[in-house]
Amino acid sequence: MCLGIPGQVVEIVDETLQIAKVDVSGIKRGVNIALLAEEGVAPGDWVLIHVGFAMSKIDEHEAQETMRMLEAMGNTYTDELEMLQQSQIE
Repeated sequence: MCLGIPGQVVEIVDETLQIAKVDVSGIKRGVNIALLAEEGVAPGDWVLIHVGFAMSKIDEHEAQETMRMLEAMGNTYTDELEMLQQSQIE
């Protein structure tokens, strides 16, 4: 199962390739932000991530609510975090 996971943008790593470093439950990974180019993404923004891409911007309240629901899913969420930790977009 693949989930959309909320993460907070820490920094824009590469503006040309549109890569941002995003913190997801303490795991910091490169995420492609190209799908949000028109909307714009900045450090501090919350985004919903799926397979290494930021799919949409969300507010902090929505991010926290989503995290609570995901954590309640148990192993499915834990497995998704493990896949995120193993992934790399550089």
